[in-house]
Amino acid sequence: MNVKGIEVKGIDVDENTRCKHYHKEIDIIALKFKCCDTYYPCHLCHAEVADHPPVLWGKDERGTKAILCGACGTELTIQEYMDSDSTCTSCHSSFNEGCKRHYHLYFEM
Repeated sequence: MNVKGIEVKGIDVDENTRCKHYHKEIDIIALKFKCCDTYYPCHLCHAEVADHPPVLWGKDERGTKAILCGACGTELTIQEYMDSDSTCTSCHSSFNEGCKRHYHLYFEM
């Protein structure tokens, strides 16, 4: 699925990056996986679709644009996302606050 002109892979991905696993109104981010330089809505989609294990972004890579807002298409850096209080810094759409519980699946903590 192309979301705002950026390819997002996964299972049942919609135009706002929601997927089979996370599809509430506020589930509107995709994360770029370091291992394949590809956006997925979640770790479960990556596990189902990719043919390799995930690789975490290092603490020294937090300036990398790796978060896609499914509402406006803005790419945020990892640090911008972590500091955002679960709100897009561009369009101010709300993200799912529960995603913070999964940081360890994407980023070195």
